[in-house]
Amino acid sequence: MSTAAPTPVADARHRNETVIVFALSLAAMVVSMMQTLPVPILGLIQGDLGTSTANVSWVTTATLLSAAVFTPLLGRFGDQHGKKPTLVAVLGVMVAGSVIASLASSLPLLILGRVLQGAATAIFPLALSVLREEVRPQKLPGAMALVSGTLAFGSGLALVATGLLTSGDDADYRNAFWMATGFAVLALLAVVFLVPATRHKTGGRTDFLGALTLGIALLLLLLPISQGHEWGWTSGRTLGSFAGAAVMTAVWVLVERKVREPLVDMGMFVHRPVLMANLAGILVGFGMFANFLGVSYLVQMPQALTGFGFDASILRASVQFLLPGAIVSLLASPIGGQLVRHRGPRYVLGIAAAFGAVGFGWLARDHAHTASVIGAGLIVGAAVSFGYAAMPAVIMASVPHHQSGIANGINSISRSTGSAIGSAIVTTILASQTIEHLPAGVPPLPAESGFTLTFGIGAIAFALVAVISWLGLRGQHGPRIVEGRGTDSFDRAQAHPAAQ
Repeated sequence: MSTAAPTPVADARHRNETVIVFALSLAAMVVSMMQTLPVPILGLIQGDLGTSTANVSWVTTATLLSAAVFTPLLGRFGDQHGKKPTLVAVLGVMVAGSVIASLASSLPLLILGRVLQGAATAIFPLALSVLREEVRPQKLPGAMALVSGTLAFGSGLALVATGLLTSGDDADYRNAFWMATGFAVLALLAVVFLVPATRHKTGGRTDFLGALTLGIALLLLLLPISQGHEWGWTSGRTLGSFAGAAVMTAVWVLVERKVREPLVDMGMFVHRPVLMANLAGILVGFGMFANFLGVSYLVQMPQALTGFGFDASILRASVQFLLPGAIVSLLASPIGGQLVRHRGPRYVLGIAAAFGAVGFGWLARDHAHTASVIGAGLIVGAAVSFGYAAMPAVIMASVPHHQSGIANGINSISRSTGSAIGSAIVTTILASQTIEHLPAGVPPLPAESGFTLTFGIGAIAFALVAVISWLGLRGQHGPRIVEGRGTDSFDRAQAHPAAQ
């Protein structure tokens, strides 16, 4: 039985799909780099700009808050008015922010640059929406998984590259931001020349009131999460911000139920698969940052003073202990895509949960040997990559075409929220559990029990992902993404809400 030879048109489409996936993967990798880029150099920034620890923490907080505000708005804007123009504009803003951060001679100017870099987080949901238009359905899970996998890889790559660029005695933290500028320009050129113009535009009015109320609610939620350690978890500012977040969330829901063209369709937002994917996003984002920060702090502990740790420099911590897991994240992403295609996202999310629980459990039980720390990091890296491959597939199979940008934007925020929670919890645990008897003049150092607890909580987080996969996504067997119209599962949920 013979098969027809591929036509020139089919060959051209296959090549186009490849270059589109490459361009969007590069853009997603660059935006993920922006989130973790300054983590190893906060001390250098603090010393160079002569500011306090509390103030310099805004270099990371500003990016998180900016992403929370702009990602849903720009995701929806891309659905309405064109994804490529929105992508190009967002990448242009990221380039400008990177240049400002590179040239900044004061903390406010550096924070401004970081705010502009944070707005680029909207690239990820926009990229997934472009893939849904341009990639054949049978290839779509793999393409989404590859783009998603670059998120974990980019986060790890930023830590390693920053360590390399700031390893000398006269290190300048601005080199890291110039590197970010170069990557941002490269991503912008790739999207301009390799990504085709948008075919689907929904049009309509932009729900600025919904965007404003959602942005305020997210600001009030993420601000105390990221600053609670400095403010005090029971302080008036922290508790007041959480209370304000609850109030503004209620206001946002009310607004979205009243406006004619809401930013977020509440039916889509509470649709069970979408809701479960967002909960999984929080937990996987938490796990990723718990691994990055926990391992980074652990291996830099001075063994002579603490009795544990590896006396590693920032460079060694990044290259020897974090880079292998980041590479595995990238290599695992196409495998995750194939598994999503053949077995469904629920199955892949279950594998991610098992890997994550095993990896963190290994770290909690044995973090005294180099092989254990690196080996566990490899397993956690694969877990994060599989989790990132599964979540967009769940969402794409569960929402109509015109809501894919905003749905993935909300999922991106859930992962960022999880990362913020992970950073806050790790910082709080390590600061609260310190070694009691240290030589005079030595600053407080975390006790080993703090690291054990951190890794134990990471294992619990992935165990909860297993519960979501097993119970929350029951009945979600595989992606059914149909070009140009809504999915069956979402349509059924709208017709028969009780069934979901």
